[in-house]
Amino acid sequence: MSRKPSAIDELSNAWVVKLAELSPSFATYAGFAGGEDKLDDNSPAAIQHFYELQKDLLAKLEAMQPVDKIDEVSKAALAASLKLGIDLHETGLWKRDLDVIASPAQGIRDIFDLAPVATVTDWENLNKRLRAVEGAVDGYIETLRVGIRDNETPAIRQVNWVVNDLNNITGENGFFTKFAKAEGVELPDALRGDLAESSKVATAAYAKLQDFLRDELAPVATHVDAIGRERYSLLSQRFLGAKIDLEETLQWGIEELARVKAEQEAVANEIKPGATVAEAIEVLNNDPSRKLHSTDELQKWMQRLSDQAIEELGKTHFDIPEKLRTLECRIAPTNSGVIYYTGPTDDFSRPGRMWWSVPAGVTEFDTWRETTTVYHEGVPGHHLQIATQVYNREELNDWRRMANWCSGHGEGWALYAERLMQDLGFLNDPGDRLGMLDGQRMRAARVVLDLSVHLGKPRLDGTGKWDFDYAVAFMTENVNMSPEFINFEVHRYFGWPGQAPSYKIGQRIWEQIRNEAAAKAGADWDIKKFHRDALNLGALGLDTLRDAILG
Repeated sequence: MSRKPSAIDELSNAWVVKLAELSPSFATYAGFAGGEDKLDDNSPAAIQHFYELQKDLLAKLEAMQPVDKIDEVSKAALAASLKLGIDLHETGLWKRDLDVIASPAQGIRDIFDLAPVATVTDWENLNKRLRAVEGAVDGYIETLRVGIRDNETPAIRQVNWVVNDLNNITGENGFFTKFAKAEGVELPDALRGDLAESSKVATAAYAKLQDFLRDELAPVATHVDAIGRERYSLLSQRFLGAKIDLEETLQWGIEELARVKAEQEAVANEIKPGATVAEAIEVLNNDPSRKLHSTDELQKWMQRLSDQAIEELGKTHFDIPEKLRTLECRIAPTNSGVIYYTGPTDDFSRPGRMWWSVPAGVTEFDTWRETTTVYHEGVPGHHLQIATQVYNREELNDWRRMANWCSGHGEGWALYAERLMQDLGFLNDPGDRLGMLDGQRMRAARVVLDLSVHLGKPRLDGTGKWDFDYAVAFMTENVNMSPEFINFEVHRYFGWPGQAPSYKIGQRIWEQIRNEAAAKAGADWDIKKFHRDALNLGALGLDTLRDAILG
């Protein structure tokens, strides 16, 4: 930092060191040295310890006085994060931490995707990390057993999905078996032998988890999917970093869904006069110029489009430092269908990366659908956002640069970025624009579904409450995706309350802040400056962002 670190900065920096110590997975993600051979402790004792640490840190933070505006934002952001962490712990939700996408069942494995794999030392560390899978799984099982004891269990729907999904790890030639082969790397024979044995240990640990979920947890898992208003309100606040009126937001979501649908219908008419949205999509799907025929073609197309966006936007609309101009587009080693971004390491030795996890057997891709996805994950979306905050060590402490992720801020910005690309003229092609609107419609549908399910709202036709089948039918009506993808998505919403709406609600709040800032600035309004100032603040809860921008 060029400014002298304040006491709040020093406290925040020390907290990042502690987080890296407690979570080797976080250390790997951030690119910090140490812990490369370890995994997170998922046991009840570790979770309780972290809870106590948060309370102690909050007490120290609240006693401190900010020295400048940067400090004010740092204190507000960290205090809000800690308070939410404490409040959520006290709900007991940690005892039922299992879902189809973002629980330790996935996280223990997922961190292997980001681990360094270039040298013998890297693989020596990974050999030990493979051995550590057993302890990480054992701690996780212990935590879920506390949930069984306290009648705080995940929904059976989530348990059944994960049990089946773990076949990708526990089956013949599962993930760890393939990973430990270290293909393309020269390693001593002895280390290769150790890796093979360690992969068996890791695979056996996941087989133990699978057995526990099927035989011990499933029989006592709750059959109620809805989390309820009180818990949902906290989870919504966690993912948004903002308190919202749930009823008003649900009504807005219904109206926004209708508005985007009407916009889609207008664009469909551009593609083929008089066409429905479905008919326009058929036209696009049958256009050979919009087809990619392999994952290799997909990767090259992603990279080319990403490079073009960085080049063009960096000339006019955004300040993009040289270190941020490298974004690697990769095909992920998994087959979940998820598309995601991972940020650069602190020193940018590992650049930001866009990952595409292609389902097994899928070999054709439609560019009209995915142009907006590249902008969402890359520039001006996640990469510009996250890499900017990592880069901005002149003003931001390590916690604000590396450790504070808020979905409403991050995913809201990425969805905001998609719309921005339309405003800037990058989606003039009606096919690409329909693809963007397809994503916008899905995110609006998520708002309606997620809030309705977890708040126990009546169906849109007024007949009974939302259930899984109705939710699937609702998504089928509103998104143009395969039944398999829709099935996964609805499972995700049922098991991860509050996260999916954070995209669209986050976009809404970003747009509200921008519009209020523009009105306040009047003739002096400069949108490039607004974007620069907002991104330089780093990841913040959206209430904190609003206060920082608008005062």
